Amino acid sequence: MQPAFNATVFIVDDDASVREALAWLLRSRHLPSESFAGGDEFEAMLGRGFTPSQPCCLLLDVRMPGVSGLALFDKLAARGLVEVMPVIFLTGHADVPTAVDLVKRGAFDFCEKPFSDNALVDRIEQALACSAQVLAGVQQRQRLQSRLGELTDRERDVMQLVVGGLPNKLIADQLDISVRTVEVHRARVFDKMDVKSAVELANLLRNL
Repeated sequence: MQPAFNATVFIVDDDASVREALAWLLRSRHLPSESFAGGDEFEAMLGRGFTPSQPCCLLLDVRMPGVSGLALFDKLAARGLVEVMPVIFLTGHADVPTAVDLVKRGAFDFCEKPFSDNALVDRIEQALACSAQVLAGVQQRQRLQSRLGELTDRERDVMQLVVGGLPNKLIADQLDISVRTVEVHRARVFDKMDVKSAVELANLLRNL
């Protein structure tokens, strides 16, 4: 099943034949990919300021010269990227205990070599769906922060009391303003935050 969004699968493996085989497999399933010959190359891309803007996942070999898969995973985790860029480790039998530990630490999954093409693609598509969900949440929070940035200080004061469940009269008393002024600020808050009720506003702010 082809994902209903633009996505990229990053392949990091020091074995050129593995990279080529994986890229061919992904092309056959209409999944774009980018290949890297080692952790050093991929880390260099991150160092150039790469930030995921569309769904992606990473197929990562455990054992590589230079920056190993384990070291690269730790660096991705430190940058908070393993949720938006789920990592699927490609591992030999001897590395299975290590891979299991990595899953406990936040890796999406591991596939033991030789792996089933169908099983691997299924997990890749699931990882991309998870990445899309995380990105959607990030973008929603960014939009929400942008809306909050448009509020005046007084509108923020009114918003907090509205979310706290206070009626207009009590808000007016607490802020020492008229009920009519509260109504005006309340309407502006609802308009800027694109909500129609206090309950909807409270639910929206929970996403921060």
